Amino acid sequence: MSLQIVVYEDEAVAGLLPLTELKPVYALVTGASTLAVKFRRCLGAIGEVMFHMRSGLAAWFSRQYPVFSAPAGDELLLVNGRIVCDDSFTSLLGQLHSPGQSLVQDGELLALRVTAAQVAACAGKFDALLGACASGAATGVMQCQGVRVISHLWDPVSFHTEELHRESALLSLGCIEGDVAEGAHLVNPERIYVGKGARIGPGAVLDASEGFVAVSPGAIVEPQAVVAGNVFIAGQARVKMMARVYSNVCVGAFAKVGGEVEDSVIESYSNKQHDGFLGHSYISSWCNLGAGTTTSDLRNDYKKVKLHINGVEHATGLQFLGLIMGEHSKAAINSTFNTGTVVGTSVNMFGSGLSPGYIPSFSWGGPGTGFSTYRPDKALETARTVMARRGVELDEAYEVMFMEAASRCGKACL
Repeated sequence: MSLQIVVYEDEAVAGLLPLTELKPVYALVTGASTLAVKFRRCLGAIGEVMFHMRSGLAAWFSRQYPVFSAPAGDELLLVNGRIVCDDSFTSLLGQLHSPGQSLVQDGELLALRVTAAQVAACAGKFDALLGACASGAATGVMQCQGVRVISHLWDPVSFHTEELHRESALLSLGCIEGDVAEGAHLVNPERIYVGKGARIGPGAVLDASEGFVAVSPGAIVEPQAVVAGNVFIAGQARVKMMARVYSNVCVGAFAKVGGEVEDSVIESYSNKQHDGFLGHSYISSWCNLGAGTTTSDLRNDYKKVKLHINGVEHATGLQFLGLIMGEHSKAAINSTFNTGTVVGTSVNMFGSGLSPGYIPSFSWGGPGTGFSTYRPDKALETARTVMARRGVELDEAYEVMFMEAASRCGKACL
């Protein structure tokens, strides 16, 4: 029997809120795919890949991920879910041959080989096992360097360019299977992929002269849109008419993108349909940026961007960083976000003026009037309506997850 691999969430996931408020950490996107997809792609040849997640998420996300419940063999390999998995990390895992051996980088546990008996003894709760390793109970600790780990809120943006370039080697570039309308212009088609059922409208430009362009099956690039330089468009996504999408962008499944977008991740089912600039940003699922919404991603004094979260300053070391937004948040027309702004889960922002640098989850208001609590029942009602419009049912499992998040944020953020 092949080795059972369990990708787990550790305590550091709490430091990645709001991005991990309504999803497990391995659902984060950097490059052209989620961390979970990378794990499956790289580790599937080693063994069966299962996923461990926080209990409040399991009822909903067990439909998307095979959730670990019990050992299926004598030994298991526990792998930290914050890792951006690639072939080099997979090679490192190959050096863990026996129970008790672990892989550690800068004091963070990345992987640990254990027995089924150890997992059974802790009833599938890995905290005790991980703590034992950290205290030196492991029989062999291998130190490593160079593994990319999501340790900070800005890391999915920071890692995005390198990872997008790396994953471009996995794409079927040069394969044009979709419908390319007369008058559309493909520059350097050897570096362009248009999947089956995808449509490229008349006057649209796909420019891969400096990088690649990938339009997945079922996606649509509307007339006169320009897509250039390392852009991945997932299945069923839509790039709106006259959009300018360029320089390291990932557009998630069923998302809609317009205006000007560069160096950003837009998760599935989110909307940025209209004019306005989005740069060096991370937009979670089910968000909507109203017409004219614009982000700043560069300070006027050209200093490195700092984030301010709950009154704590975080030095990112990044020259460019725009907006980081949690699930189900909305920005009204002509909203303006300052450099390095963090917007929590289910925020409704409106009104004129430059946003504050941090807007707590479940907030309602704007820079001109201030913010008050966004009642969770009203937020849930809106989320239900938004999801239904895309054919996704907000059922009891999602409602429980959503309201638990509201309860946590009510105590910690508001």
